[in-house]
Amino acid sequence: MRRILIGLTLLAGALPTTIQAQTTCAERDMVVEKLEGRYGEAFAGGGLQNSSSVFEVWFSEEKGTWTILMTRSNGMTCIMASGTNWREGEPGLKTPAGIKS
Repeated sequence: MRRILIGLTLLAGALPTTIQAQTTCAERDMVVEKLEGRYGEAFAGGGLQNSSSVFEVWFSEEKGTWTILMTRSNGMTCIMASGTNWREGEPGLKTPAGIKS
């Protein structure tokens, strides 16, 4: 039992490093070119996280793929998450306060 707990503790400590190592970053133009060309994805929306980070959602209606990007003020873009089975939001959802429609 003690070995299992030690193993789980070591694994939990390594996870942030593993997740960080899997983050793919490149110049924004290169990332967008791949999303559009290889995956047929288009910009769906996004916004500022803070003064130095912009988050964007890209998706392909045809293929059902989606990607969340974070672009830093230095122009580097990182893929934060991606997946399949994209679905549109409910029609008629209200626009959040402070967002111009």
